[in-house]
Amino acid sequence: MGQSNRNIFVAATRQNDGKTMVALGLLRSLLNRFGNVGYIKPVGQQFHLIDGEQIDKDVVLMQAVYKLSGNLKDMSPIAVPPGFTETYIMHPDRDALQQKVSASFNRVAEGKEAVVIEGTGHAGVGAVFDMSNAEVARLLGASVILVSCGGIGRPIDEIMLNKSMFDAKGVKVLGAIINKVRADKFDKVAPVVSRGLANQGIEVLGVVPHNEVLADPTLQELLEETNGELLCGKGALDNTVSRIVVGAMPPHEVLDYLGPGTLLITPGNREDIILAAMSGSLPGVTQNFCVAGILLTCGIMPHKNVMRLIKDLPIPIILVKEDTFSAASKVDNLIVKIRPHAQKKIHEIEHLVEQYVDIGKILDLLK
Repeated sequence: MGQSNRNIFVAATRQNDGKTMVALGLLRSLLNRFGNVGYIKPVGQQFHLIDGEQIDKDVVLMQAVYKLSGNLKDMSPIAVPPGFTETYIMHPDRDALQQKVSASFNRVAEGKEAVVIEGTGHAGVGAVFDMSNAEVARLLGASVILVSCGGIGRPIDEIMLNKSMFDAKGVKVLGAIINKVRADKFDKVAPVVSRGLANQGIEVLGVVPHNEVLADPTLQELLEETNGELLCGKGALDNTVSRIVVGAMPPHEVLDYLGPGTLLITPGNREDIILAAMSGSLPGVTQNFCVAGILLTCGIMPHKNVMRLIKDLPIPIILVKEDTFSAASKVDNLIVKIRPHAQKKIHEIEHLVEQYVDIGKILDLLK
């Protein structure tokens, strides 16, 4: 069996618009319909070392979630480590990169009924080494879905800007998905942005509401991003954090700020505050004082007697070296990425894409 013409290239208008989310949900929807679907991210900028190979993080995610057949390196043919761009500029070899991507894609696509191709950022990313998203989509004979963030003016402007680059390469743009639309604005934004894009000749393939579950980091993500040490609470690392409280007040006052979804950030020697926060997890205590987790700063461990009291409670406690302000800033600025273990988020993404993206229209446009 040869290759299908259902090659869908998912691009975004800028970073963090939800490209990986759409690719993941689209992959699930296509697997439900066809069963035999491939995935490739031709150019990756963030990668893991697996068996000595640089494999893009999104490839690792898709493989872990959907157990895709095929070679990981074929799904992630080009990684861009530090120094790659400078080396290429001084010694360019466009043909070698194109041949590498084409060969990998052919192996991934062999026998597949559809292939999801995930881009890297907006249409122009990769142009510096002759592998822009527009160029890669042309090379692979793929049709493009553009993902942009909620609103009206900005997404329309940015979609048209990106479309012009794909147009210049002769690549078909199937349409656009507007992601992360605020719930209180959804009923207004959805019809207006759809009409605005239709006026520009762009099909709207979906308008997806913002979802707090996807926006909030889990304790597992915080543990990884802070390079912290998990002291206890391994079984509750899927807890999500919706707000941050810095413990720099008397314990009776900090209780007023605690509650489900709260991350308490405090130095490890503020044992009074730590014990106050942990009291919300004791049997019979109101959930109003419960916290999602605690981040202990300055590399200070609580006293061993305190640790003995709290180590068996179902609340993750993470120890980091940074001071309290630095740790709070890092958490506040954290860009939440989807990880294979975040089953709740993955199921939510699959549901959102199936419900709000018109998969049938996408498949019709590919005919």
